[in-house]
Amino acid sequence: MNLQRRALFGRVAGLGLAATLPGALSTPVWAQAATSSSHRFDPQTGDWRSFDVTTRVDLPATRGVTRVWVPLPTVQTGWQVPVTDAFTSNGKARITTDGHQGVRMVAAEFPAGVAQPFVEVTSRVRTQSRVEARQHPEREDAATLRHALQPTHLLPTDGIVRETALKATRGARGDEAKARAIYDWVVANAWREPKVKGCGEGDVKTMLETGNLGGKCADLNALFVALCRAAGVPARDLYGVRLAPSSFGYQQLGSGSANLTGAQHCRAEVYLQARGWTAMDPADVAKVMRQERPEWIKRTDDPLIAPVYRGLYGAWEGNWMAYNTAHDIKLPGSQGDALGFFMYPMAENAEGWFDQYTPAEFRYKISASEVKA
Repeated sequence: MNLQRRALFGRVAGLGLAATLPGALSTPVWAQAATSSSHRFDPQTGDWRSFDVTTRVDLPATRGVTRVWVPLPTVQTGWQVPVTDAFTSNGKARITTDGHQGVRMVAAEFPAGVAQPFVEVTSRVRTQSRVEARQHPEREDAATLRHALQPTHLLPTDGIVRETALKATRGARGDEAKARAIYDWVVANAWREPKVKGCGEGDVKTMLETGNLGGKCADLNALFVALCRAAGVPARDLYGVRLAPSSFGYQQLGSGSANLTGAQHCRAEVYLQARGWTAMDPADVAKVMRQERPEWIKRTDDPLIAPVYRGLYGAWEGNWMAYNTAHDIKLPGSQGDALGFFMYPMAENAEGWFDQYTPAEFRYKISASEVKA
């Protein structure tokens, strides 16, 4: 085998929410118990943690050329620092980027006749909880802000999206008031739909045209981002994966298993003039409302929901890693169309894409271990 290794850096009837809205390697992280009451959600900065995140992809015997792409943590900011990446494979593998948006990944190619093709990638990353900036934010460059206002294939900013944004922000003055109004609108009108495959598709126009605002994180947070952009507030999605349980006792706000294969999670952020890039996650509010308890909680003033509803406007917990913020990404060497987002391992052969959401023969496993100082 030619082994390689590198080390580098529908609408809810009677939802009734609107009336409630106010203005060295250690044990696996999944085995660590949550430590706090489920009625408190109060992330604080300074709680830096390091994780080794491993993705293993195994493919069926190749009948023709087969390619695989595994996302690497690209986002480097005040709440996340990628440290190293390493990989091993019995194919021709390398670390590369999409060449346009700077998205990093391991790309591997296998010729016909490989009996057990595989690629395994391990990334070390440091994370901390993120709390809303309150003063003297770093100024963002104009090109980045323009990019965060542009429509994408799945996030248009005209037509029904623009109409909805104007309705949601009616009477709001300034970027903070608009962001708050859109956050509240998404929480009040959209909902978590557990039956959706994976994290959803994020097809905002279809959601609004059909009135079916049920979905998962890539749907609900995409809706938030598209409405913000349509209202003139720079916003972007961040695509990543949950790494550890929540420290606040919420089962739905962390991973509870050694296998993180289904733990992908998309978050969002908006750029506010007085605060800089600011964390947002209305999709996780909806998730806690729908799935934290057996009954569907439909009020944001419920004692279980209120701390999360308040907290996820401006903060999130550092038990999550971001891969990238890219939309409409063309994977290098792919014969397929551009992807709406890149949050899952992807693979294709001459017959097209493998199914990253419900893989049968395309198998992958994601796991994380915390690195103790």
